[in-house]
Amino acid sequence: MNLIHPMNYCTLEQTDLHSLHLAFIEAFSDYQVKMDISFPDFERMMLRRGFVPTLSVGAFDGEQLIGFSLTGLRVLKGVPTAYDIATGIAPKYRRQGVSSELFMQASCILKKQDVKQYLLEVIKDNLPAIRLYEKQGFQIQRELACFQIKKEHLMTLTPHHHTEQTSQIDWQEGKRFWDADPSWQNSIASVTAIPEAFIHVIVRYNGEFAGYGIIERQSGDIPQLAVHPKFRRLGIGASLLAELANRTHADNIRLLNIDSSQHKMMEFLISLGLQHFVSQYEMMLKI
Repeated sequence: MNLIHPMNYCTLEQTDLHSLHLAFIEAFSDYQVKMDISFPDFERMMLRRGFVPTLSVGAFDGEQLIGFSLTGLRVLKGVPTAYDIATGIAPKYRRQGVSSELFMQASCILKKQDVKQYLLEVIKDNLPAIRLYEKQGFQIQRELACFQIKKEHLMTLTPHHHTEQTSQIDWQEGKRFWDADPSWQNSIASVTAIPEAFIHVIVRYNGEFAGYGIIERQSGDIPQLAVHPKFRRLGIGASLLAELANRTHADNIRLLNIDSSQHKMMEFLISLGLQHFVSQYEMMLKI
């Protein structure tokens, strides 16, 4: 199919963040999950997910940015790994090969930088996108579940444990509480990339570190909530959630990308009234 106009493709180090934000809003204006985020939220998202402009590619119609592949880069379990923060195309430019060209150019850049794998997330119901990614060589790694609730509902919970705010989590100890590794946007690297954006709360049980929760102050996003296995079913998780709800300016609380193998965690969230509103696949390409 012929393009409306021939596109220009280049990396994004010369494109300012405000232009990227406007293109993001346009590209996701009709998305299944509402993505109409403010510029400050967009800026925090890019910092949190490790945005690297020189590894990211834009499609331009003249000077207008009409498509993009925004990429983060980190070392994941010892392996240099790229992450697709977002790939989007303005509605009127879709189905014209722009997405495939963005992927091809981004892949070439990543290979030159000796990146070994490419990670992304895609909504489980987005079958055309899943088929495209599988055609490009991506394989499903795991399923991720996303939950949300009005803050006011969590604030009605009666905390049974005293909570403390702390400047940071003892990660060596905290990782022992995990049943599954956090997704990219919920990882330790993402939380520590902008520490001032987060509130950290812990519970001690008989003096022992028993659980913790982290919330992004502005958005109400909870990237991590964990209780040591021997202290579960004691109301610690509910106490943490109630305190976190009191610490955010947002009206809605969200826990995104919970590994779907964490059945007990999902049952716990549902028991408190959280809605499972969408599921995603985490997919990986070996480069």
